Amino acid sequence: MPRRAKELKALEVKRLSKPGRHAVGGAPPGLSLSISQSGGKSWIFRVTIGDERRHIGLGSYPTVSLAQARELAIEEARKIKSGIDPVAARIEERNARASKKRQRITFAKAFDRFHETKIEGEKQNAKHIKQWRSTLVTYAFPVIGDKPISAITMEDVLEVLQPIWQTKNETASRVRQRIETVLDWAKVMKMREGENPARWKGNLEQILPSSAKIKTVDGHPAIALDEIAAWFHLLRSRDGIAALALQFLTLTATRSGEVRGALWEEIDWKHSIWTIPAERMKAKAEHRVPLSSVAVDLLKAAPKMKDCPYVFPSPRNGQMSDMTISAVMRRIQEAEVRKGKIGFLDPRSRRPAVPHGLRSSFRDWAAERTSFPREIAEMALAHTVGSDVERAYRRTDMIEKRREIMEDWARFLSKTTNEVGET
Repeated sequence: MPRRAKELKALEVKRLSKPGRHAVGGAPPGLSLSISQSGGKSWIFRVTIGDERRHIGLGSYPTVSLAQARELAIEEARKIKSGIDPVAARIEERNARASKKRQRITFAKAFDRFHETKIEGEKQNAKHIKQWRSTLVTYAFPVIGDKPISAITMEDVLEVLQPIWQTKNETASRVRQRIETVLDWAKVMKMREGENPARWKGNLEQILPSSAKIKTVDGHPAIALDEIAAWFHLLRSRDGIAALALQFLTLTATRSGEVRGALWEEIDWKHSIWTIPAERMKAKAEHRVPLSSVAVDLLKAAPKMKDCPYVFPSPRNGQMSDMTISAVMRRIQEAEVRKGKIGFLDPRSRRPAVPHGLRSSFRDWAAERTSFPREIAEMALAHTVGSDVERAYRRTDMIEKRREIMEDWARFLSKTTNEVGET
């Protein structure tokens, strides 16, 4: 028979002071007072459940007296006898309380946590981070911002989307995607259960009109191919760093941010290649741009500011703003209108062309006026081409093939005034 501990009285328990665990005896067996090195005292009920040894805390002493500790231990022993594991039950209860607490978190607070850990954590560019927050703050927060994320339904999502689905479809589509992403994250974080009410496939697509059928304008306004050489001729007649930047953007078919962030150290003069680092590319992959002879001449003629790394700097030798480049294009259009002309309008939307639309002009030119393979034009635009398997086996970025297309593009843009004719 195992040796039973002597049953202690309340006064004897009060006098215990040595650090360690002190059995207090009596019924039920296994009750002891644990004393820490700092002198703190607490009740522990040691018991075997199945093959596992459990240590069940019953509170601190003297808040819980000896008599109360015995009663609590007896109650725990009864539970065990009836088949209940008190420790497992406590863990389950604690998890349930934590789950309920998480599910009471509002959409706005859940988004803040998601934004901090996921969006900012992935080190997206500052503009992308700002867009994520601004779209949801503007359109979603007024409707579902204060609602528990666990309680958001399809009706709530529709209340956000329907007012802007027809009039601002591109924005609405982004809002839907971002709500869906936040709700997916919340489900993984145990903040909600069930299907995602913002999912498009097999869900909202059954209720909202297809984006493809309600869009009236596709993409950014571009310049018609028969007019772009005349436009480029007018651009080259303008002075200023911003005009040079817009010329370079046009010649390279790149994006505004890529050009505005261009550094002299990125230019390989020997091989006439501009290497744009991954962090400045939309696809987050390094992109090499073969420079036409016209583009190289432009760079050689561009002024170099002392102690300034940028190819096209702002007046204070920092990075040029996006609006500065757009302003050059806008002034060309305004000058043409003042002459009584219509200027340079997108052939489909009849809206004035914008810098990003020049990439569309390049793509239209490659498709309609050249015999270059589709993938060469797409790679020149830094678009992802082919499946994952195809890209894995492709060992080159076709730099020399792309050099040919960029030289032809530069020649097309640089037609003489007589070749171009009047706009």
